[in-house]
Amino acid sequence: MLVLSPTSADVHGAPAGSTCLPYRRPSRTEAEAAVQTLIGWAGDDPRREGLQATPGRVVRAYEEWFAGYGQDPAAMLERTFGEVAGYDEMVVLRDIPVDSVCEHHMAAIRGVAHVAYLPRDRVVGISKLARLVDVYSRRLQIQERLTAEIAEELERTLRPRGVAVIIEATHACMSSRGVRKHGASLVTRRLTGVFSTGELRREVLAALSGGLAG
Repeated sequence: MLVLSPTSADVHGAPAGSTCLPYRRPSRTEAEAAVQTLIGWAGDDPRREGLQATPGRVVRAYEEWFAGYGQDPAAMLERTFGEVAGYDEMVVLRDIPVDSVCEHHMAAIRGVAHVAYLPRDRVVGISKLARLVDVYSRRLQIQERLTAEIAEELERTLRPRGVAVIIEATHACMSSRGVRKHGASLVTRRLTGVFSTGELRREVLAALSGGLAG
């Protein structure tokens, strides 16, 4: 039986911006035992040859899938550049792969994120935008919160004139169980600052959807 007991020791050393749980983080041995329990509950024998190494593999996979809990989103945006030669148009990065996990059924969320911001005086390397999406994606998520978190971190750290984030994704919790509807995609978006209303809103939505308004 796994007991999650409150303690403050587990949050020490966690990076700023990471999600700190109010209980003791289970050990690797406990995590592997939990996987064995689920295998048995599913109806198979965790002792058989083909499944003996599965708990260890699953735990190692979890370390990758949920690596975002141990990373600081703000750190991804720390290094900025001011030598932009007077550039004052929006910066748009489209089709950033999103690989996340639904927190309700722990099923896959797969899709793309489109990110734009209008710099005030500094810009950030485009790879950092992709890394920011990855940090928040590699946590248990719902798509609406994922969209908001990416936009809010850009707003908080870069202080741009406006931010826009759109995510288009499919959810295995909808296609593999329940209603079993394949091919349906969920679209969520968050727009802030000058992108929230008016002509710039229309322009950034066109840019993020693939049509660059002139």
